Amino acid sequence: MVNRRTFLKGMSALAMSGLAVKADAAKHFFSADSIHAVKDQKHIGLQTYSLAGKLEKDLSTGMDRIAKMGYTELEICGYRGDTGDFGGFTAQEYRTAAENAGLKITGSHLNPPVRKYTRENLSQISDFWKKAVEMHHELGVRNMVQPGLPQIETEDDAKLVAEVYNNAGEISNVAGILWGYHNHSGEFRKVANAGVDAQKEGKYIEEIFLKNTDPEKVIFELDCYWAVMGQQDPCEWLEDYSGRYKLLHIKDRWILGDSGMMNFEKIFNVAYKNGLIGFYVELERDRRFNRDQWDGVEASAKYLLSKDFVK
Repeated sequence: MVNRRTFLKGMSALAMSGLAVKADAAKHFFSADSIHAVKDQKHIGLQTYSLAGKLEKDLSTGMDRIAKMGYTELEICGYRGDTGDFGGFTAQEYRTAAENAGLKITGSHLNPPVRKYTRENLSQISDFWKKAVEMHHELGVRNMVQPGLPQIETEDDAKLVAEVYNNAGEISNVAGILWGYHNHSGEFRKVANAGVDAQKEGKYIEEIFLKNTDPEKVIFELDCYWAVMGQQDPCEWLEDYSGRYKLLHIKDRWILGDSGMMNFEKIFNVAYKNGLIGFYVELERDRRFNRDQWDGVEASAKYLLSKDFVK
């Protein structure tokens, strides 16, 4: 494990080298031990976005409630780069509340404060990730994931973004943290440079990211539902880019398994064969009936706990 002294020393070296460090500190996370394999216990993660801000209203009670549902891991959201807190709590407060409930915070979703990446603002983005890594090192996460798509109009735009992702991965790996990217449906839009017909000869943004990022620096978190919304088969991406999608977001229209749209059994089976190290349930808001998010999170846990295809 990377201790704070080693982490700060690494960050100092990284700053002096202008992001030239080629770190491999995160490779050990890809071992079998990293999957937290404990006999007869399923490890089910929850993205806290699913609770629509209700968790932070009573953090301790909320953590206990999540654990009793059968969840074991959390991927949190709400990191603020200006204050360094997580939904109004320090890293240590958030970590303590989770550990007291028997939960492990293994991941976090966060975005830099700019959407249009240019050569002129790369240092601003780099500084954001350096501070974020220090806060997340204190939190004890395994992976940090960016879920927001920057502004992209051309293939060159997408390649510049991929370059930034490689740099973010270098920064994170110094602390032994995996850095990844999470898709929505927009990544399955085709783009091309000027003079090229994007629909006929263009490439998917997700494809450009995958082909222009270093597997030793950048992992991917496949949101299966949003891939389907982008008219894609999640299993094809898992197979075509085997080993790149280390994480999954398991999502349905609301409660898992209710819509009939998602073939979760096949998705899990293919993902396990292609390098999966963890997954998180994520619920969007129930916009049809406005039901309580807690109920949806609990019903989704029951669904996964009842399925043999979930390890």
